This record gives sequence, structure tokens and C-alpha cells, in this order.
Amino acid sequence: MKETLLSLLETTFDNLISKGIIPDTTPRRIQVDRTKDKSHGDFASNLAMVLAKPAAQKPRDLAQLIIENLPANQTITKTEIAGPGFINFFINDRARYAAVAQALNDVNGFSSPNVGGGEKVLLEYVSANPTGPMHVGHGRGAAYGSALANLLSATGYEVQREYYINDAGRQADVLAVSVYMRYLEACGESIRIPSRAYPGEYVQTCGEALFKQAGKNYFHTYASVIDGVPEDPEGEGDEIKMAKERHLDALINRVQSLLGDDYRTVQDFGLDTQMASIKATLNAFNVHFDHWFSERSLATSGAIDKAVNRLKQRGHVYEKDGATWLRTSDLGDEKDRVLIRDNGLHTYFAADVAYHLNKLDRGFENLIDVWGADHHGYIARVRAAIEALTGKGDLFHVALIQFVTLSSGRMGKRSGNFVTLSQLIDEAGNDATRFFYLTRSPEQHLEFDIDLARSQTADNPVFYLQYAHARVCSMIRELGERNLSYNQEAGLAALAQLPESNIEDLAKRLAAWPESVANAARNRAPHQLTYTLRDLAQDFHTWYNSNKVLVDDDTLRNGRMAMAIAVKNVIANGLRLLGVNAPEKM
Repeated sequence: MKETLLSLLETTFDNLISKGIIPDTTPRRIQVDRTKDKSHGDFASNLAMVLAKPAAQKPRDLAQLIIENLPANQTITKTEIAGPGFINFFINDRARYAAVAQALNDVNGFSSPNVGGGEKVLLEYVSANPTGPMHVGHGRGAAYGSALANLLSATGYEVQREYYINDAGRQADVLAVSVYMRYLEACGESIRIPSRAYPGEYVQTCGEALFKQAGKNYFHTYASVIDGVPEDPEGEGDEIKMAKERHLDALINRVQSLLGDDYRTVQDFGLDTQMASIKATLNAFNVHFDHWFSERSLATSGAIDKAVNRLKQRGHVYEKDGATWLRTSDLGDEKDRVLIRDNGLHTYFAADVAYHLNKLDRGFENLIDVWGADHHGYIARVRAAIEALTGKGDLFHVALIQFVTLSSGRMGKRSGNFVTLSQLIDEAGNDATRFFYLTRSPEQHLEFDIDLARSQTADNPVFYLQYAHARVCSMIRELGERNLSYNQEAGLAALAQLPESNIEDLAKRLAAWPESVANAARNRAPHQLTYTLRDLAQDFHTWYNSNKVLVDDDTLRNGRMAMAIAVKNVIANGLRLLGVNAPEKM
């Protein structure tokens, strides 16, 4: 109905121009809002106050002219002028409860306003380094990215979900050496784990698995491995840290030299093992991807050289101190960035530039990256690179995911300060974990209350929503058990005859749902849906607790069941967008 009123006012706007009441250069700022007070009608517009100045008329006088030029529409029963010039619209019962019919007959269509118009979006999220298990911070990005993908797909965007696998560069080498050290340990060697290597139990398990698969095919004595490698010192401080890094770099080079072609096999074993673990966790978390993109493929396919050469051709690259630099400071970055180091090796930044060029070359019109908050300083340089390459820096968007802290929970499997996503899911449950991650804007810090997530009370927002859905499912089952009938057509006709005043509040909540979905999509803010759904569930529980549904009176029973089922359908649809289950029994 809101769209209908906006269309009517658009026509009225044209009528006012044709009659010379307002200039034809007047900006179109037409707004219609739902009223909060029933005495003010169902909808209100401030158009008369907006147009008063260009029309050189008093707002109330102009409001009368707007009403006189408004096309006739049978759904509008009355219009009135209120306050300084608001126009209030009263609509008939059929229009008032139209959303209930839509939620009953086509909840997916009702919940899918076409915001995107088929725009092709590449949404890259999670992209956790395959060097260890996913932690609770990764989980928040996974929940946000997955829900955003669902939301955009439901609102007319053509979305591809992508995970960027960091399977190249130094972190992949560190993983390879960490696994190899544990492999030697499984071979029976007495070793010392480098202080800057990956120390987790998962690395030891991976090394043991490599030994079980390959035996001593990759064996070299520990003494031969550390031969000529500088010492790994103990202690703290910047100098000590640099010495530890030199030790690790030398150890990487030594292992590469000893293993030769087998080095890549050992490295891939570690990477594949960790990616399998990550994929299993994501699958359990109801997070799925259309494409897994390998960073390594950028180098092997020549994509990095292609991107650097294109930047050179466009005049954005220069040489300094033996390195190749991109002049990003001309395009909004705080300083220029190195693409190729003085040793001839490309930087991580060069790979990122090539990756985003690849995205655009694949025909995507909107690039959305979901990054951790610690990558804030990286946004300007990547956008500058995209602008330098294509002139399309405005197509690049980043959602920053702030940190997560855990409160009041007793993590039974917690080890130190590191909590894996799998551990959190085991403790709080999959649905609660996803929903709690989505209850706040990603730009806000999140304190995850584990005890609340586990509770089965009205204070737990996901339980409160799921209970509303299950409550209606229980009523549907009870209908059959008690041999009571329900007729949807009769129920829709009976809505306006129900005696309870808060039935209209529920109808308004339902009618606002498509608009809420559209706004959440435009703002890339799936967390907004958690608030809308909570308000709908609250109104439903309040209505249900004060009005018996399964009564003998056919009119009351049919009308109330129609409303209850419509609410159930919208809650199920909303939970599906968020990636949360809608159980029929609790």
C-alpha cells in the first residue's frame, strides 16, 4: 500500500506541475510513512511542507490542493490535513490486511522486493588463512557474509559467494615448516619447535598424519635440517623478535633446499588439511560458497604480471630504491605502496590488486569484501589500485567486522585465550551462534553472552523467535487433533471482524516486512532484520497471550489462525535469510 500511495503522489506531483502550482524544476522528494497513532490514519506524507516554498503557498493550503489533485483510489477511505500540513491517509480493511494475504499466499515473493535489479555482486567473506582452525572472530564474518549473501540474493541481486584461499606467500611457508617439524618428530627425531612457527595441537596432528601417509619418504635428520640455520634466541624485544624471524626464514629456505620438489607436496598436505577443517566448520555453520579462489593461481596464471603491466601502461607505476611502486597517494591513499620488492618478489598487495582486477574482469558490477577490523588501513590502497586499473574504485565496498569477546560462559573445551568457532558452536548451538553474531552492526564490538545463548527463555532473542514459529506449528497440529477446521479465505475475510485492537498492530508489522528487507539490503545490514523480527515476535506473543485462537467460533478461529500462520511464514522467511532454522517443535 505504501508503494501505491507513493505512485499516487507521483501522479499528483505531475498534476501540480502541469497546472503551474509548482515549477517543473522542483526536486521530487516524496515521502510516505506509516503512522504510529491510529487516530492519524494508516499513512502520512509531509509533501505539502516540502513543496510549500517552491509553490509559495502555506503548507495547509497546499495540502488541500494535493488532496484535490490526488487520483481516485478505492483503497483510500479518507484523507485529512493535520498539524502544520501533514496529509493523513485512511485505507480500507482489505488494503489494511493485504499483507496478511501476501504472507499466506506467497511469502517468498512478499519478502523479496527487487532492490538489485539483477546487478552482479561478488561477495568475498571469511577468507581465513588456512594455517589453523577458525576462531570466533572468523565466525562473525562468516555469519555476516552468509546472511548478506542471502539477503542480496532475495532482493534482486545476482550474487556469487567467494572464499579467497591464502595458499601462497610466507604464511604458507611457515605452515609447511611447522608441519614438517612435527613430521620429523613423528619420525622419531628429537626437535625444537621454532618459536615463530605455528604451535597448535592441530599442527602436531597434521605432522603425524603426514608420517602415517608417507612414512619416511620426506625424512631428513633434524641435525641436517638446522645445519647452517642461525640460532632461534629466547627472550623478548624488537631485536630478539627480528632474530627469531631470521631463524624461521633461514629454516624455510633450508627445508625447501632439502626437500626439493617434495616441499610443495608437504606444503599442500598442510594447506589441504587445514582447508578441509575450515570447510567442515563452515558447512556445519550453514555457510556455503560458490567459488574457492586460490591466491597461488594469480602467480601461476600470470594475473599479477598482467595487473602490474596494466598499471604501468596507465602511468601509475614508478621505480625507486630497486622496487616497483604504485602511486596510490594520488588516488586517496596516505602514501604510495610497493608492488615488487627490490629482490624481485611481488608483495601481498600486488596479489590483492591482481585479485580485484580479476573480479572486475569476470564482469561483476559490485565488489563487497568482508574484512576484519584490523584491515581498516588497507581499504584506501586497494580502492586506489582499482581506480588506477579501471577507474571503478567506487564499485569496491568493504564491511569491517569488529572484534568479539565472550562473556559469562563456561567454555568446556577452551584452551588458553583461543576459542575456535567449532567450540563456540558446541557450547552455544549453531542457531544461537549465528543469530547472536547478527544482533549488532558489524562495525560495533560484540560481547557474546554464552549463558544467554544457551538459555531457553524470552530473554534469548533467537529462542523467542523460534518459539513464536513453533507455537503456531503446534496450533496447526492441534487443529487436526481436535477436529477443528481452518479456512484461509474465510480467515482473511474475518480479520476485520476480530474484536481485539492489537490485530492491526500485527498487520502493520507484517506490512512493514518487505520495506525492512529492502532497507537491510540497501544498507548491507542484515542485523536490522533481527530487530524487525524481534518486534514482530513480541507483538505476536502479546496478541496470542491475550486472545485464544483455537475457539469454537468459526469467525474468530479462522481470522486468528490466518494471522498466526502469516506471522509464522514471515518469521520462517526472516530466519532463513539469517541462516537460522525455524523449528516446528521446541
